[in-house]
Amino acid sequence: MSEKRKIIVIGGDGFCGWPTALHLSKLGHDITIVDNLSRRRIDKKMGADSLTPIAPVKQRLTAWTEATGLSLGFARIDVAREFGRLTSLLASVKPDTIIHFGEQRAAPYSMKGINEKRYTVDNNISATHNLLAAVTGLGIDPHIVHLGTMGVYGYDDDGIEIPEGYLRVYIPGEDRRIVQRDILYPTNPGSVYHMTKSMDQLLFQFYAKNDLLRVTDLHQGIVWGTQTAETRLDERLINRFDYDGDYGTVLNRFLMQAVVGHPLTVHGTGGQTRAFIHIQDTVKCIALAVENPPAPNGKVAIMNQMTETHTVRDLAALVKKHSQAQVAFVDNPRNEAAENDLRVCNRSLIDLGLKPITLAEGLIEETQDIAQKYAHRCIPDMIPCVSTWTDSQRPGVVKSAA
Repeated sequence: MSEKRKIIVIGGDGFCGWPTALHLSKLGHDITIVDNLSRRRIDKKMGADSLTPIAPVKQRLTAWTEATGLSLGFARIDVAREFGRLTSLLASVKPDTIIHFGEQRAAPYSMKGINEKRYTVDNNISATHNLLAAVTGLGIDPHIVHLGTMGVYGYDDDGIEIPEGYLRVYIPGEDRRIVQRDILYPTNPGSVYHMTKSMDQLLFQFYAKNDLLRVTDLHQGIVWGTQTAETRLDERLINRFDYDGDYGTVLNRFLMQAVVGHPLTVHGTGGQTRAFIHIQDTVKCIALAVENPPAPNGKVAIMNQMTETHTVRDLAALVKKHSQAQVAFVDNPRNEAAENDLRVCNRSLIDLGLKPITLAEGLIEETQDIAQKYAHRCIPDMIPCVSTWTDSQRPGVVKSAA
């Protein structure tokens, strides 16, 4: 670690935020978690729960101190609604870095109904803008690290490698001049959730240009895995394992389905190609971003935080090979192309020293062990995805099996 930093982790009780807070604390940074615990409330509202038992916040904080001798600060603040409390905390802590996870993170949940769409927009956009407004209002200069998504690019098969945030364009000008510009890669969000992340980009761009805020926007792929080196230290520190149709990421859902004897539900043809990253690499990437802040030059630093790409049906085949589970092709609840290719540039983080963990290295077994150990906590009714993109779509109808 180059230097000790005071870091606020907004959304630090969540799937990515919690292991990130622990990892940065272990590296020697001074960590304050900010969270409104909304993810826990959404679980209760849906009748779902993490497959792994998630301890109350106070128990988590105590367990970290007992396991490491280190302490984590905690403030229960709704960043989207409690602007005054957020501003007071920032003025008190004077953070060197703010990591922003404080957004509703599930595409299916954001398409569940009108209330979920409105909540996702109100929460995500307000949280981002409140943070930026508070920082500029106080006149402080933290490095803001935001967890974005590869989904802002969309999943159309354009046959090109997706660059890291910016696209160089050449515009015909007067006197046969060609004007060169670097613009944000055109967004093509596939859900209300992805749309909010696209809007985040414009907010960051404006405040970086107008107020010279230093912002790193990490466009992350789909996260697989559950545990990191830090969350393994005590069962009270264990990370979330979401397997339900709204919050469960595709590989974790497949692993859970295989353990409980449920067919692996592949949406549509399964030809959708997605970018993936292990949760251990997520926290490593964020640490790399923290240690390499951009200059205050009016431009947001954008990095593609992913390590490999796979089609959904290839993932199902991999899980089937390890578990002998059956594969069921069901109607796709999403409004998307049936098949796509995906090539992504991730050179920035590789150049900073990331050595990716891949599925081929066998760490899939770690997640299988988690699924098997806690299979008794599974709520079978929560496995299917019932959130649809349009009223005409009806998920869950088995078309064929393999």
